[in-house]
Amino acid sequence: MRRLLAIVCLPLSVAALAACGATTTTAPFTGVRHEAAQAIANLQSDATAAEEKKICANDLAATIVRRLGGTSGCEAAIKRQLEGVDNLEVSIQSVDVAADGTTATAAVTSIHEGKSRSSTVSLVKEGGRWKISGL
Repeated sequence: MRRLLAIVCLPLSVAALAACGATTTTAPFTGVRHEAAQAIANLQSDATAAEEKKICANDLAATIVRRLGGTSGCEAAIKRQLEGVDNLEVSIQSVDVAADGTTATAAVTSIHEGKSRSSTVSLVKEGGRWKISGL
């Protein structure tokens, strides 16, 4: 049961992290780091617009979507999560891309209920696009 909860909560936490009113800036990053940071900005934009279909199709890695029960399960889970999200602010502090260019991690800071918290977002390159694979 704990494993199932972890699998479900992981992408939902990412959605919550990204669902804020301000725009995530990717300006400090260039090249492949900018592309990876843009995936986080895209998630934030789609979450802010409550576009669960776009989140599942474009922003989350295929492994996460499968773990949530495929496209329809993912969309339902993200929709439920977005309904409970309050106003968060996210700032991308750094992006590190692995030497093979297929995975990356981003250090992000969010403010939730007046408290700053740091997290690491994992990304994977799928079909030529960076997608969120974990938090």
